[in-house]
Amino acid sequence: MDFAFSASEEDFRKQLKVWLKRELSGRPEYESNDPEIAWQFNIEMRSKLANQGWLTMAWPESYGGANASHMMQLIFSEEMSYHRAPGRDVFGTKMLAPTLMIHGTEEQKQEFLPPVAKGEVQWCQGYSEPESGSDLASLQTKAVEDGDDFILNGTKIWTSLAHRADHIMVLARTDENAPKHRGISFLLCNMKAEGIAVSPIVNMAGDHTFNMVTFDNVRVPKKNLVGEHNRGWYVGATLLDFERSGVDYPAGAQKTLEELIAFSKQGKKNGIPLIENAVIRNRLSELYIETEVSRLISYNVAWMQSQNMVPNKEASMGKVIGTELQQHVSDLGMRILGTYGQLEPDSEYTPLKGRIERMFLTNISQTIQAGTSEIQRNIIATRGLGLPRG
Repeated sequence: MDFAFSASEEDFRKQLKVWLKRELSGRPEYESNDPEIAWQFNIEMRSKLANQGWLTMAWPESYGGANASHMMQLIFSEEMSYHRAPGRDVFGTKMLAPTLMIHGTEEQKQEFLPPVAKGEVQWCQGYSEPESGSDLASLQTKAVEDGDDFILNGTKIWTSLAHRADHIMVLARTDENAPKHRGISFLLCNMKAEGIAVSPIVNMAGDHTFNMVTFDNVRVPKKNLVGEHNRGWYVGATLLDFERSGVDYPAGAQKTLEELIAFSKQGKKNGIPLIENAVIRNRLSELYIETEVSRLISYNVAWMQSQNMVPNKEASMGKVIGTELQQHVSDLGMRILGTYGQLEPDSEYTPLKGRIERMFLTNISQTIQAGTSEIQRNIIATRGLGLPRG
């Protein structure tokens, strides 16, 4: 595997950096924390990115892409994450789309993919339930056949951006008598359908991203069944492989590490620059190594996708090291900033615009969502190392 970028790919990176610097100059201040203003800027950025043809450049042209290389798409994701740029619907572009290209019908691809490429829609993911998280196959949301529709009843929880979404991908039980990993189907549902209720869940950082979604006799057309009836677990597992992988983790960590290094060079304790503290220097070096390992794993995943391979254990490897890296970086940031690290973004005394405090609180869920680190290590052990199930 050769991870060297071509001249055209490097040119694209330079072009994208210049473009992002210009477009992000007018972004709302991080500490203003007005969710409506931030969301509107996100939508505006998405439209601009779609007009540039960058949101889905590696897709086939027939679905709104440009047949670009997966490495070009990786560069786009890497720079977007490094610059903390809004505008992407990762549920639509990163998770639904590649899954639909493998398991969906041509009619489904033509209906659902072009709007994602144009930046016109927002997707969300209906997997976890109040009693089904890590043991996802125990889910109890039911879909019963009724003519040309399924009738959907149940509750999903921790559904990110459900309050903003136009569509939701739902795992539902369609055969209560089958073993739990069977009898599940993968459905695409309009969030504006009658019978759907969305309730907000505010996290401990004060952000409203999560939601609880309740389905009360919601009709879903049978044509929105992805894959085989009662075999949706395997469709859902494919989506998880795409969800867990990505270059976003190391790119974001690199940006924060650079900020912490700059702060440590300027900040002092007892008159001595923080950067001269051996413990801080050692930990920064360790996290730089972790960042590079995470980056190489994500590059490998991109190469696999370019070869029409679905990452499995590789995706789990990327998620373990990437999400734990996020936590390690924010934890070190809190230690470097000391008591100042506890200040919220709206404080005039907070360093680094309060990002470290916000990251420290929100990163706790990183090793839980999309499958806990323990589950990922089990996947690596069984499918990567061939070890018996524990």
